[in-house]
Amino acid sequence: MQFRRLGRTDIRVSLTCLGSMTWGEQTTEAEAHAQLDYALERGINFIDTAEMYPVPPKAETQGRTESYIGSWLKARGKRDKIILASKVAGRGYPGPGRGDFAWLRNNTVPASDLTPKQIRYAVEHSLKRLNTDYIDLYQTHWPDRQTNTFGQANYTHVEETGIVAIAEILDTMAALTREGKIRHFGVSNETPWGVMHHLHQSEAKGLPRIVSIQNPYNLLNRSFELGLAEPAHREDVGLLAYSPLAMGVLSGKYLNGAKPEGARLTLFSRFTRYSNPQAERAAARYVALARQHGLDPAQMALAFVYSRPFVTANIIGATSMEQLKSNIDAADLTLPADLLAAIEAIHRDQPNPCA
Repeated sequence: MQFRRLGRTDIRVSLTCLGSMTWGEQTTEAEAHAQLDYALERGINFIDTAEMYPVPPKAETQGRTESYIGSWLKARGKRDKIILASKVAGRGYPGPGRGDFAWLRNNTVPASDLTPKQIRYAVEHSLKRLNTDYIDLYQTHWPDRQTNTFGQANYTHVEETGIVAIAEILDTMAALTREGKIRHFGVSNETPWGVMHHLHQSEAKGLPRIVSIQNPYNLLNRSFELGLAEPAHREDVGLLAYSPLAMGVLSGKYLNGAKPEGARLTLFSRFTRYSNPQAERAAARYVALARQHGLDPAQMALAFVYSRPFVTANIIGATSMEQLKSNIDAADLTLPADLLAAIEAIHRDQPNPCA
């Protein structure tokens, strides 16, 4: 397993990060523990979760994913073997104590946000569920301000009131760091402006510096390259790439309208980010290309993400041990130059298929 430095810290994380978004919804506690055991056996030391997991969020399952990790830590006693990342949800999150899940029923948005009080509430409850005294990397799951997240396009600026200033969020993270509750701070679903503003505020006010950005990145969504790859390089704010298989679309299992039993997009029709005609056409071409080269389509898609120099870690998720083993094996796959050139040709023909 390869390891890369987390920002400008002394922490080295495995290039493969084990994601946990499905644990507690599609994956049982026993299965989650088995995945954690196997991941450590394969050299993975980086685990990512969030207070709002599993997804899709439900009042009855909220926090269950962290609890599964916590029960594993309690049983195995291997806290010092892993780098643990979690997230505090942003404005509109309906978690207990930070909203009331009303928006799941009637599309209203509760007033949860990233104020010091709510961040503290979130981190204290995450620590309790995780059975740990500290979180190595604590991330804001999405910005407090309104911006394009989760596949949204066509940015329209809206003047908002009551938004928590980035400097105030950094102040809170600094306090949590001094108290030993978190070690480092990162962002997720952020924009180039947001990343640079975090860095500016850190420098201007002597506050903690973000060490990472967790955004989507895959063969169908390479928007990170447009405005964020350069800051990731120059400012040492590496990408923790999520959804590297575009919610499974790049595996080829949904081609030609297929709906495999138990698969994520079969179970949850709300996830449509990669279900438009452009994405489907591009995915079919990538799958065909992989097969022409004798490769598993999912492994080719993952290997492409692994190969990007601005990536600190590739967050893989699996609902079966077979999937997990195959996804981890992709980290050892080197794509030849002619295959990378063919990937670029498809990308040029199908610009922004997920937009």
